[in-house]
Amino acid sequence: MVNSSSPELRRRVVVLGTGGTIAGRAASSDDNIGYTAAQVGVADLLGGIEAPDGVTLEAEQVAQVDSKDMSFDVWQQLARRCVHWLAQADVAGVVITHGTDTIEETAFFLHSVLAPSKPVVLTCAMRPATALSPDGPQNVRDAIGVATTQGAQGVTVVCAGVVHGGVDIQKVHTYRLDAFASGDAGPVGYVEEGEVRLVRPWPQGQAVPAAKILEAAAVQWPRVEIVMSHAGASGAVIDALLLHGGAGPLRGLVLATTGNGTLHHALEAAALKARDAGVSVIRATRCSSGRILPKAGDPLRDAGALTPVKARIALMLELLG
Repeated sequence: MVNSSSPELRRRVVVLGTGGTIAGRAASSDDNIGYTAAQVGVADLLGGIEAPDGVTLEAEQVAQVDSKDMSFDVWQQLARRCVHWLAQADVAGVVITHGTDTIEETAFFLHSVLAPSKPVVLTCAMRPATALSPDGPQNVRDAIGVATTQGAQGVTVVCAGVVHGGVDIQKVHTYRLDAFASGDAGPVGYVEEGEVRLVRPWPQGQAVPAAKILEAAAVQWPRVEIVMSHAGASGAVIDALLLHGGAGPLRGLVLATTGNGTLHHALEAAALKARDAGVSVIRATRCSSGRILPKAGDPLRDAGALTPVKARIALMLELLG
């Protein structure tokens, strides 16, 4: 796992494991869907991967979860470990192994709370580690290549040889190995035989890291829910969310709208009532590409190009102050 004949030139890439399909196991090598995620430790995932010349790989297990069950607490811990390792002078960058289901949410969260001048590269797999032809090892190797690229910075996601920005990435396919897209923005670049070919600039992080999240022992995450607008929608779901306080009072509401931010009239009426009751309400289009173009007289603000799940994260962070 260590390849360097010149110790003075040695750099480290720290690989943080969180579980996911990339760490999954199935009973048979020809089973790519009936596996159990988050079974293989990150150190074992690196066992057959050769580091680039002059680079040492270091593994740390931050969590071991199926990413559909990703939690705010894991996000907080992951952000802290990124800050810790990126501050080390000899660390070129951080790679994070993650499940595909919520990788876009974790990437957007890290983009929003960190200001990394070094690269933070998330990667994943669509097939478990036990597959006859797993895609995880190549994705990890490509992510390490991005993390050691001169000038690389910001939060990116690498999968199937494509480098996506942490703000733009979306999972768009349920099964194929190349399951992600970057919408109108397009990818940041491509990894070709270990070399990165940029097609647009590296993503820029936020101006100021979210110290409250990174430094607090525990964060009281505000409750923000997503409600989808559709044919025949009503305000019943919003009314129920306002009444049910089992998970804490409703602080925010993201409306997954049709088209250019449009809402069923009954859903909009309930959302306006919630807003008047003190709930922060924002619209985000459910379309996979494009952005909401605001117009005069819109009663509810919009999230621009953010998807509903990313708009939820942005609203949670806004409510945290």
